[in-house]
Amino acid sequence: MIAERLAELARETSVPGAVLGVWRDDDLSVTPYGVVSTRTGQPTVADSVFQIGSVTKTWTGTMTAQLVEEGRLTYDATLADLLPGVRLGRDDAAGRITVRHLLTHSSGLDGDVFDDTGRGDDAVEKYVGLLADVERAFEPGAAYSYCNSGFVLLGRVIEVLDGRTWDESLRERLVRPLGLADTVTLPEEAILRSAAVGHRDPPDVVPYDTWTLPRAIGPAGLITCSAADLLTYARLHLDRGRELLSEDATTAMWEEQLPIPEQLGGIGLSWRVATWDGTRVLAHDGGTVGQIAKLRLLPDHGFALCLLTNSANGDALAERLLPEVFPELVGVTVPELPLPDPAVSVIGLERHAGRYSRRGVDFDVEPGDGELRVTIRPHFGIGGFDEVETVTMLATDGSGDRFAGRPDPTEAWWRIAFATLPDGRAQLFSSGRVAPRV
Repeated sequence: MIAERLAELARETSVPGAVLGVWRDDDLSVTPYGVVSTRTGQPTVADSVFQIGSVTKTWTGTMTAQLVEEGRLTYDATLADLLPGVRLGRDDAAGRITVRHLLTHSSGLDGDVFDDTGRGDDAVEKYVGLLADVERAFEPGAAYSYCNSGFVLLGRVIEVLDGRTWDESLRERLVRPLGLADTVTLPEEAILRSAAVGHRDPPDVVPYDTWTLPRAIGPAGLITCSAADLLTYARLHLDRGRELLSEDATTAMWEEQLPIPEQLGGIGLSWRVATWDGTRVLAHDGGTVGQIAKLRLLPDHGFALCLLTNSANGDALAERLLPEVFPELVGVTVPELPLPDPAVSVIGLERHAGRYSRRGVDFDVEPGDGELRVTIRPHFGIGGFDEVETVTMLATDGSGDRFAGRPDPTEAWWRIAFATLPDGRAQLFSSGRVAPRV
């Protein structure tokens, strides 16, 4: 039944290849679908490897927790103390930004810096030097805004304390102890396996010309692995750390540190945390160049699920599949996020007009008759994040501040919200990130 629904919904959402992995009742099941690349036609198999993107952040978070437990680090240590000479932002907040701020995306750094600092072992070190000139949206700890750069900084802290690259620490601290045979961080390792290739959104479901992000992004999002390996890693947390982390240190990662605006739940120490049907849920998503990954853990049920896809439209597949799978497998209902409500009438939308900007993307907002037209203009300078798109957004409630829309019925819903930053500036909040009006 699940294999049939995976195939049916993948076809509906134009996802060429996917793997659904489930750990339940001390049993692993892996269901592959489709092809790893439409160009080669090679079938997806159970041990095909996919980029898990930002799910990597929980691995970096786990290594950080190990260092804390070893007494070599504290969550409230500042970056100025850990990385002498580092400058963060034009007003240099290194003395005010802590490890906890980085783990909880509350540093205020405008953190989607994807500059390529080369393939050498010094890529992360060089990247940190770029952060002296980034903008900051708010004071450390004042709010939440998703920050890739924060986890690269954590990767650099791990490198300095361990005296080796982040990749090597990952192998020594997690990959080898867990016996993960299909978990890698570099393209030359991935191509020795059945490796998925990212594909564009429909209607042009073709492979991207770029396979991965720059090496420096590793600690924030460059693990490539199989579903079985990802669920073995998940079991480390389901088992409260096993021999690699104490139960107290593991469960501390699950404690909500602050809420995530417009989402169901909040952020722990790298994990997103929520409650579904009274059940604790740990989660993280990942997105790279045309690959989307989902990981969900229900510790009180000993249950974990991952969905790995090779399509930029993987969110749409997950949006349809996961609400069906969870009630069937574990008896838990996935809560719904707000959708456009035709009965809602909103006025005064002119207050939202203008351009909102954050690192790598501008949003042009044009009010209409009870709706907003939002044009997204990416300028990251890397393949896979270069498509200008206009989406009609409709209100999800009567506040006139929350909206949802999607370019096409086969794609996932995109949600935005308008609010005010602590310094009084208007902001657009989307994809977990703050974009101030300019």
